[in-house]
Amino acid sequence: MVEEWPSPGGPNSRPYAILTMSDGTVWYSESNVTPNTLVRFDPKDNSFMKWPIPSGGGVLRHFVATKDGKQIYIAGSGVNKVSIVDISRK
Repeated sequence: MVEEWPSPGGPNSRPYAILTMSDGTVWYSESNVTPNTLVRFDPKDNSFMKWPIPSGGGVLRHFVATKDGKQIYIAGSGVNKVSIVDISRK
């Protein structure tokens, strides 16, 4: 069975780069909004949270979590930046 949820950025937000965490949350980017946004989805309660990427993002292509699950590293290819997100402070 496939379930779908609309992304909080709207029908043209174009979700991209995705990462699942050990707590069950799903992190992804919305690549067709300006600035790009980082989205946290919790399938346990169907809740979304989102944050704008300060540099704009320029399409966030890849996410990697640290082993302790407290940070996510993000590559912003269009703005030539690497970001570290402290998700322990969500």
